[in-house]
Amino acid sequence: MKNSALSTEVTMYSDEDQQNYEDWMASLPEELWDVPLSSLAIPGSHDAMSYSLDINSPLIRSESDTFRLLDGIFYCLTRPAIYRWSTTQEKGIVEQLSEGIRYFDLRIAHKPYDPSNELYFTHVIYTHLTVVETLWAIASWLESHSKEVVILACSHFEGLTEKLHEHLIFSLKKIFGSKLCPRKETVVTLRGLWALGYQVLLSYDDQSAARHQVLWPGIPYWWANQNTASGVVSYLDWQKDMGRPGRRSRPALSKFTKGMCFVSTDLFPAETLNTLKSEILEQHL
Repeated sequence: MKNSALSTEVTMYSDEDQQNYEDWMASLPEELWDVPLSSLAIPGSHDAMSYSLDINSPLIRSESDTFRLLDGIFYCLTRPAIYRWSTTQEKGIVEQLSEGIRYFDLRIAHKPYDPSNELYFTHVIYTHLTVVETLWAIASWLESHSKEVVILACSHFEGLTEKLHEHLIFSLKKIFGSKLCPRKETVVTLRGLWALGYQVLLSYDDQSAARHQVLWPGIPYWWANQNTASGVVSYLDWQKDMGRPGRRSRPALSKFTKGMCFVSTDLFPAETLNTLKSEILEQHL
């Protein structure tokens, strides 16, 4: 699984004999309960819903006309390549939660020419699963894990009108209710969240968030955009030396980019990415 993290200042607690990632926050030693959440290393999932991509769905609206033309003419060639390289996660949302992921990169969109209010997730193409059914699955999991806290980073919002934004925000409030931590909380710690029953920090990268106290502003992230392990490590080291503004959380996506020719011809992207991950770990640890 290709993950991101909010910081690396405090590592995730683990017991050598039995690692409990499903309830790792509840298992943290008490001295970490008052540490700001922005100073905890929180495992994250980049394009968290890409395991559900629909290979037959339309391309997202922001793709270029040239790419659309090529996809239309050479569909049988382009779609397998798009699907392979857009799928950044293999495990479902509940399994990700149970394996310790607590930060979720959720890219939301409305399909073109769809008369309904149904919203989906995207990464070049759209998902099978809808936003609402996925959020209900997260809420259900949280019910049985009362001390686990998740950060949901909602962004992109391709094709969403103001009306659809309000529909989505209404759904978010309905699904998570009192679990939503309002942004009036200045210093967010596990002890404080547990005391008030908050389990969800909801980042909403759109101006409409300002009208709702339960929505936090968009979280910027570090995007290495490199095609080698050394390039990724150099970029992350440089960003780490620069520091973070204030106490804001900052996800670090160890993402690399290959050219279109490479993407279209690599038949084993998961193996390629695992190799890169191993090289990054060797250089950075």
